[in-house]
Amino acid sequence: MPLNSESPPRLLALSDMHVGYPENRALVENLRPEVPGDWLIVAGDVGELFADIEWALGVLVERFAKVIWVPGNHELWTHGRDTVDWRGEERYRRLVEMCRRLGVVTPEDPYPVWTGPGGPVTVAPLFLLYDYSFRPAGARTKEESLAIAYDTGIVCSDESLLQPDPYESREAWCWARVEETERRLKELDAGHPLVLVNHWPLVREPTRILRYPQFAQWCGTDRTADWHTRFNALAVVYGHLHIPRTTWHDGVRFEEVSVGYPREWRHRADRPSIPDHPAIPRQILPVPAAPAPSGTGVFR
Repeated sequence: MPLNSESPPRLLALSDMHVGYPENRALVENLRPEVPGDWLIVAGDVGELFADIEWALGVLVERFAKVIWVPGNHELWTHGRDTVDWRGEERYRRLVEMCRRLGVVTPEDPYPVWTGPGGPVTVAPLFLLYDYSFRPAGARTKEESLAIAYDTGIVCSDESLLQPDPYESREAWCWARVEETERRLKELDAGHPLVLVNHWPLVREPTRILRYPQFAQWCGTDRTADWHTRFNALAVVYGHLHIPRTTWHDGVRFEEVSVGYPREWRHRADRPSIPDHPAIPRQILPVPAAPAPSGTGVFR
């Protein structure tokens, strides 16, 4: 499809492409900007294998004016089928090095400023992980929370594939990331609006509709519950839940931008196999025309 040079550029986002699936790989192969100057946020879970992640980001950075990436849990897996065996922090750093070779913005780089329609807005890619604080009812500790998960058979693969090295635990890695990221955000101009991007939701509310509530413990941390208000967020972009929708929390728009697994999106009205469907990827800026409800609730 030819680019529309008369339309203004857009800030777009998607996540959870999982390009190990042929159908999702084809989605990336066919994904192109409609307007010169379109930016694309990739909010994690591009794939599991290092070569797949590099391939997908390499395709996208050749097409979009700027690509901004944050890692999801799948990128951080040390998978037996991978050709590399990096673990934990080393794997993350290798991913950052690869992104920099490609020209992809990462959480370790200066935050870019979107100056197109709806701007100027700083886009802040974050890498924060989770700390088991989104516990199911009745669980007072991480140990009790995990016991409920194992008893019901709903256990995230991170428990065997996401290694925290050199940290003693995934939550310790999370707390270190939260501390460092909070320091960086505090250094920004408090009056300048942000788009916060993280693979995991910054607040717990979006996890309330999970079919299996015990999975929420792998979905974020209570330590970021007020970041969307503290840091003047115009919007928050995340993935991980595979429940694409728009919600509002404290008057701030939250966009879950997952593609998801083929078995999930084949049955959705906004399935990405529909050519040019506006929900794939999701437009973040300029703000799509829609009423902005107050408080917390879902409008799409």
